[in-house]
Amino acid sequence: MFLVPALCGKLGKLCPSGNVFGNFYDECLPVGQKSSVLFSIKLLQIATNRTGNAPPMEPLVGIVDYQMGNLRSVQKAIEKIGGKAMISSDVDSLSKVSHLVLPGVGAFGDAMQELRNRDLIQFLQDWPTTGKPFLGICLGMQLLFETSEEGGLHSGLGILPGKVVRFERKERDPSFKVPHMGWNQVASADPCDPMLASITGNPYVYFVHSYYVKPADEELTWLRADYGDPFCAAIRRGNLLATQFHPEKSQRDGLQLLANFLSL
Repeated sequence: MFLVPALCGKLGKLCPSGNVFGNFYDECLPVGQKSSVLFSIKLLQIATNRTGNAPPMEPLVGIVDYQMGNLRSVQKAIEKIGGKAMISSDVDSLSKVSHLVLPGVGAFGDAMQELRNRDLIQFLQDWPTTGKPFLGICLGMQLLFETSEEGGLHSGLGILPGKVVRFERKERDPSFKVPHMGWNQVASADPCDPMLASITGNPYVYFVHSYYVKPADEELTWLRADYGDPFCAAIRRGNLLATQFHPEKSQRDGLQLLANFLSL
């Protein structure tokens, strides 16, 4: 068993095809050592999936359950693109996942209370320090900011600087309605945005919201949309991403965005 690390380099040189039963075993080993080496090689085959390369770890997505949104629709979307997702409110379980998603539908103040009830506030505030990817969806994006004006003034997670405000009605435009509901186009300032890989042009995605975020730092804005006036449709800071729209409801382009998120 302890021969495996020592053999890896030598086998890689003598057997570049990845066949660990190559010339080194047949021609270079004394007969008395072959049985122990054979056992070590079999362990190596299992550990490397018989290719000579360590198998990639399959992403495990944790979907935060705080009773605010259709969590199953997000889980089904991730499974549709070949991912593995679990829904949980248990901090210990969520701490072990590779990617974290915070969905949300409903009122800001109620959502914060539900997070408090499940002792999830500190866990979410600490998540960015892990460096692991995070995706907020709809209300899950708004909760990242400092305050919201929805139903009074409420404090958010405060992970990002900024506030959540309501769309202002356009008196001269009878077609302008709140909530903003339906398909709208989003655009990135980066024409080669890697998070929009395999998505053609400026995609149409699905929105349902009456409030939107106004980041204090404009560099946080990742995607913009227009509804009466331009507004922030998605933010990004490193591996921390969030969308005001619903990628799980945005058909092919939404699923591709989720796939790009899993590739982080």
